[in-house]
Amino acid sequence: MVHAQFDPTARQTLADAAVEAKIRKDLSWQQIAEAAGLSVAFTTAAVLGQHPLPEESAKAVAELLGLDDDAAMLLQTIPVRGSMPNRIPTDPTMYRFYEMLQVYGTTLKALIHEEFGDGIISAINFRLDVKKVADPEGGERAVITLDGKYLPTKP
Repeated sequence: MVHAQFDPTARQTLADAAVEAKIRKDLSWQQIAEAAGLSVAFTTAAVLGQHPLPEESAKAVAELLGLDDDAAMLLQTIPVRGSMPNRIPTDPTMYRFYEMLQVYGTTLKALIHEEFGDGIISAINFRLDVKKVADPEGGERAVITLDGKYLPTKP
């Protein structure tokens, strides 16, 4: 049976325990995703409390991290989503995304609506990919792909 959370506290506590176990066992998010049999972005978001995991994935992740059966069960619940309790993030990495939306939000909206019409990009039917690539000018660049299904507004 599918169950939903209505208070983010339990999933946040579990996320804290999972990250502590990840560090203690010196695991990468990729290794955890491989145990789950799911993408690294989805698995990471799930372990951090933003998605439910399928039963087999939840059990595999809990076992890898040394978490109990209750944790495996909780990993399967539909969480209260939202990872930024404050409106403006203070963490520098998260703040840069906020800054990008402040600068390019209206541009993204204008270009998306010109191309697709009125509607939204789904965060449910969605894929996320993060890659590190060499910068031709030296150093490295982050390539972040946000790939969501477009859902038109229906009058």
